[in-house]
Amino acid sequence: MIQKVVIDTNVVVSSNLVSSGNPTEIMRLFYVGVLQLFYTSEILAEYKRVLAYKKLNFTTETQVAIINAIEIGGTQVAPPTSAVPFIDETDRIFYDTAKSNSAILITGNMKHYPVESFIMTPAEFIRKINQSI
Repeated sequence: MIQKVVIDTNVVVSSNLVSSGNPTEIMRLFYVGVLQLFYTSEILAEYKRVLAYKKLNFTTETQVAIINAIEIGGTQVAPPTSAVPFIDETDRIFYDTAKSNSAILITGNMKHYPVESFIMTPAEFIRKINQSI
């Protein structure tokens, strides 16, 4: 069964900084079609903005390859806006996208989100996937 997910920017970035680990495995699962990734135009814009940070040192080719893979393999949606309070309003779109599509939100920044069963760290998500195999 394909698992529906929304992947926070920190996981996308982490997966491209190291060649192994949970974020890398999550992106690999997306690339091979095990995960159905949901995104919005705002999420895609944030991915692009952060991947372009000079300090991350990603080549333009790497940035384009990541974004192209997400656009081609993912599903673009336009979720309704929730009324849940957020410390950082830029996190709301990830939450709303996951909630409205019955997807799991995978993030390395749990403190940015309300406590909900559909929000998981990369490690929690990989444990869940491994248990379902």
